[in-house]
Amino acid sequence: MAVGGGEAQRVAAISMAPRSISLSPDGTRVAFCASLNEPVKSYTQPDLWVMDLADGAKPRNLTGNYDFDVCSGVGGDQGTPRAGGGDKIIWSRDGNSLFTVTAEQGRANLVQFDVASGKLTPVTKGNQAVERYRATEDGSKFAVLISTPTNIGDLYWIDSPAAQPRQLTHINEKLFSQLNLTAPEEIWYTSFDGKKIHGWIQKPPDFDAGKKYPLILNIHGGPHAAYGWVFDHEFQWMAAKGYVVLYPNPRGSTTYGQDFGNVIQYHYPGDDFKDLMAGVDEVLKRGYVDSKKLGVTGGSGGGVLTDWIIGHTNRFAAAVAQRDIASWAAWWYSADFTLFQASWFKAPPFEDPQDYVNRSPITYIKDVHTPLMLILGEADFRTPPIAGGEEMFRALKFLRRPVIMVRFPGESHELSRSGQPWHRVERLEHIVGWFDKYLQGKSKPEYDDLGPGEVGVKTGELPGKPPNQQPPKQ
Repeated sequence: MAVGGGEAQRVAAISMAPRSISLSPDGTRVAFCASLNEPVKSYTQPDLWVMDLADGAKPRNLTGNYDFDVCSGVGGDQGTPRAGGGDKIIWSRDGNSLFTVTAEQGRANLVQFDVASGKLTPVTKGNQAVERYRATEDGSKFAVLISTPTNIGDLYWIDSPAAQPRQLTHINEKLFSQLNLTAPEEIWYTSFDGKKIHGWIQKPPDFDAGKKYPLILNIHGGPHAAYGWVFDHEFQWMAAKGYVVLYPNPRGSTTYGQDFGNVIQYHYPGDDFKDLMAGVDEVLKRGYVDSKKLGVTGGSGGGVLTDWIIGHTNRFAAAVAQRDIASWAAWWYSADFTLFQASWFKAPPFEDPQDYVNRSPITYIKDVHTPLMLILGEADFRTPPIAGGEEMFRALKFLRRPVIMVRFPGESHELSRSGQPWHRVERLEHIVGWFDKYLQGKSKPEYDDLGPGEVGVKTGELPGKPPNQQPPKQ
């Protein structure tokens, strides 16, 4: 498009969805990240592409032999809201190198790619997550925001691609000096079919291996996403309340290669459930977890798996399903997300209804005996409550099983990441409160069994607080 206006001229037609588009210094090439989803896959690993702007040019894949995620990262709960936008690919001044973040086995680091050969050279290294980055105009120096499991994030300066990062800020130093934050233990374990599964164990700060602790299995959403070496307030807070927290990356997770991510296509949920159970077994072998005090929670895809787990095993003493899906068919008809059709299911529900029935947690509702809390956002169109928690709640109430629903007014699918601060606080209080009741035997009258004629629905408002107003400082 000419700066002065006029008709748009097509540069190229690309059979992908490019993002992080970046123009070379001489204006003759563009770099971008995109996934070539041919044939259609559930998970399509993103690659780094370069394309000349000459007429008829085609994109060239620089990372076809790099089996990890380019222009990607790992999931924490303290990042900037998604509306803040992301980072773009950076060109070196001579146009010979590109810089971006890649995600590899739970780590996210800034790397340099040679434009001619695709060779990768790390710029940052270690068990961490580079969450944001910017460069000087000539692409020779960098400012990066680095997060670790014990540091929300600080700014670092890199004088050249070969230099060590130099820390510029210590934003939370005063606060963190008053807290006892501990690093998680990294584990790898073998699942039922020999696949190696990566995960982390967050222990209480005063951990004593001679004691028996309750455990919370915390499952990420996606399903194509990943936990990793990044700050997660939720895990630290649960551990501070006396829980061992297991957070693994089962099959279907990103950052472990194309095949590992895509293996759940048309089988979700399924073998990922077995990966999660193998992880629980691995922790139990260590002797410091009480096998009768197991809890499970997760949101979105993790909510699906939470519902699925309690319909397939009674080993958990309590569960909290967040923004879940109970019926795939109901979700197909009501959710705002439609791109899953060809990648998650081979046909729509009116053509292959049995596949949707077989993979829906609600199908196994009669086998659910685990006390269940459901946390829902009333403005969630990604996983509408009517296709998830409301179904689970109605059915379990009918069966007279222990269940309670917590509904947050005005909250979307982003409740846990960028919801109203007081709602985020209350969400965590409800999750741990439910586990406190069933795993630690604490008195929680707000969750006591309901009398005849009462409905177990909470509105997501703190007692005594007018709706949609910030509560008093606590």
